Amino acid sequence: MTEKKPPLTIRLCQPRGFCAGVDRAIQIVVLALKKYGAPVYVRHEIVHNRYVVEGLQSLGAVFIEELSEIPPEHRQSPVVFSAHGVPKSVPADAEARNLFYLDATCPLVSKVHKQAMRHQRLGRHVLLIGHAGHPEVIGTMGQLPEGAVTLIETEADAARFVPVDASALGFVTQTTLSVEDTAGIIRALQERFPELHAAAAESICYATTNRQEAVKETAAGADLFLIVGAPNSSNSRRLVEVAERAGATMSLLVQRAAEIPWDEIAGIRTLGLSAGASAPEIIVDEIIDAFRQRFDVTIDLAITATETEDFPVMRVLRDVELTAADMAFVNGAA
Repeated sequence: MTEKKPPLTIRLCQPRGFCAGVDRAIQIVVLALKKYGAPVYVRHEIVHNRYVVEGLQSLGAVFIEELSEIPPEHRQSPVVFSAHGVPKSVPADAEARNLFYLDATCPLVSKVHKQAMRHQRLGRHVLLIGHAGHPEVIGTMGQLPEGAVTLIETEADAARFVPVDASALGFVTQTTLSVEDTAGIIRALQERFPELHAAAAESICYATTNRQEAVKETAAGADLFLIVGAPNSSNSRRLVEVAERAGATMSLLVQRAAEIPWDEIAGIRTLGLSAGASAPEIIVDEIIDAFRQRFDVTIDLAITATETEDFPVMRVLRDVELTAADMAFVNGAA
């Protein structure tokens, strides 16, 4: 007699997973491989997800950290800049080396770059709210001259900052931050500097906000909340924090089903499940299948927003057909 599986309700967040900027960046690498053949070099992880990186490597992408790693015989091969954006020095270096590059920077990150440059053009010192060392922060700071940007990571940083001219300040933020934490830092800055200028438009991107709202709506009463994502993915780590704050008993970040601590969660009855903006849907499917093997699963789809954003690839790649089969390694079979 087959042992009866315990019941489990999975509250599956929607939206979850890939945002338009991540989807576009991966498409750029896939299309470049189709058009130009391997190798296609990619500076830094195209998005922060090991599964995606390994999938692209299997197609012929070669990941590097510096342009100097491209061997002389491959100087004609395309090099793709990651979705996180790069300092101005990187395309300048590519041009100096006569490299052919494709910039996969997310358009919403590019918008933050423009907002920072606008502040500076208007004579303001730029405050960048973000996390030190994150590629997006390095890229944004690298749009402006040395000393033109001060990084603010916490409310304590906001309290310590001493400007040259308190009347000439403007702020922008990293696109993948916690909405609540960022609001607290902005409040702290505005209290100290009433003349602080905001960016012309919201810097935290729609996908970050939508995924955090979906987790917030579904976390209360969850015995466990799983976020699919990589440890170096800022937006994924923020989702873990949001789930805990919003009432989940426990929240964990996992990259694959193999990382789930099954022995510790045997008694759960309600599971929240979402994925960071760089996590592919095929892994969400893998995790749901793993729970079905152990539980009698009911899926409760929690839809909190509908996303219709679509960022087209650059013109030079638009003559190449992108098929569902080309993207099956991240999206699963159609």
